[in-house]
Amino acid sequence: MGAKLRLDKMLSHLGYGSRSEIRKYAKEGRIAVNGRKAKDSGETVDPGKDEVAFDGAVVRYREFIYLMLHKPAGVVSATEDNRDRTVVDLLSPEQAAFEPFPVGRLDKDTEGLLLLTNDGQLAHRLLSPKKHVPKTYYADIAGVVTAEDGEAFARGVTLDDGYVTLPAKLSVLESGPTSRIELTITEGKFHQVKRMFEAVGKKVTYLKRLSMGSLSLDPELPLGAVRELTDEELENLRMGLPQTGQSTQ
Repeated sequence: MGAKLRLDKMLSHLGYGSRSEIRKYAKEGRIAVNGRKAKDSGETVDPGKDEVAFDGAVVRYREFIYLMLHKPAGVVSATEDNRDRTVVDLLSPEQAAFEPFPVGRLDKDTEGLLLLTNDGQLAHRLLSPKKHVPKTYYADIAGVVTAEDGEAFARGVTLDDGYVTLPAKLSVLESGPTSRIELTITEGKFHQVKRMFEAVGKKVTYLKRLSMGSLSLDPELPLGAVRELTDEELENLRMGLPQTGQSTQ
């Protein structure tokens, strides 16, 4: 048996309006369930079995949303914040209606790939420390980044709190007074990339996440813009994760 949902919650998730607007639409006879007018927007339906129609058109229900955001600096990776704009503030009302949340965090001043979803199981699998999901960053570094730094990162460096990082892969794109690098890590400690460079006496001046698992930032997606994942991106993201006990929901 499928999960039951309130009609107003289902339709608001899909962007048909707010709960109060949907209540009004039901009273106006614009919503039908299995061919009969639904006068009460609080009634429950099984989206997998019941046919819901709005203004005569069948409503296609989906439970989850998966969004790629090109996060700009100055926006916090949270669903709400009293002082700053959040990544959720960048979504359309239709996207926000699904109540997605950021999968992991990017610092306020960090740009790049951020996945938002309301699929808690996928988020948990992506963030689980046991999964070692790789994340690749581009960074500008104040100071000359050397081959020795790459060797240190490959062994693991000791952070300011005594934690020794897992092996990481450093690619030096350009070495000089300001160096340009890419770094792939398989864990997500607080401010980890910045603290790793501090451990070798250097400072990150710009940081951008390029990928997480198989999901790469779309080069065509402008800074601050968001789009849904393609079916292929979502499938690759799921396939690239070690399987856990599967939910039947």
